[in-house]
Amino acid sequence: MRVKDENKRKLICGKAIEMIVAKGFDGLSMHKLAKAVNISASTIYIYFPGREDLLNQVFNEVQAKFEEDALAGFDPLMDFEQGLWLQWKNRYRNIVDNPNAFRFFEQFRNSPLIKHTDINSNRFRSQLTHFVQKAMDEHKIVTVPIESFWAIAYGPFYALIKFHLDQANMASDRFLLSEKQLRETFKLVIKALKK
Repeated sequence: MRVKDENKRKLICGKAIEMIVAKGFDGLSMHKLAKAVNISASTIYIYFPGREDLLNQVFNEVQAKFEEDALAGFDPLMDFEQGLWLQWKNRYRNIVDNPNAFRFFEQFRNSPLIKHTDINSNRFRSQLTHFVQKAMDEHKIVTVPIESFWAIAYGPFYALIKFHLDQANMASDRFLLSEKQLRETFKLVIKALKK
């Protein structure tokens, strides 16, 4: 049995993300991936039993990094405004530092692949749910269905992120998001959520 090389595995995963972002899921085959990484297709199978396993593992790793970054310094018991702003800043940094990983993450999350049993995210969801429920229970924010909360709390954030990654707004004018603009938008979101 051949020994696994962690650097080669990272190279395979990185190139898979790049190919999916550029061409979609249909643009990725083990043969094309092997050619892009300049290895034999059989070498990829040392690391991943098949294409589906590769996709699931890559998603789980991208998600784990995103969650680790998003939860850095976060505590579900912290003040609501402080905690939500930390979430915005942490997510912003992760996405700006890893734009292809974010684009891959969004493509995967919005595909049927997300329903696979190998996909994990329980810790992240439970901490954020606890954080939001605490704020509602303490009457710090309006009580709304959780779906409405997520739309209000993160919809503007992800709209700005999309403009930033596209480097253009809806009018196709050049756009790059600054932390100042992020903070101004955040203040409007807090205004909408606070009692």
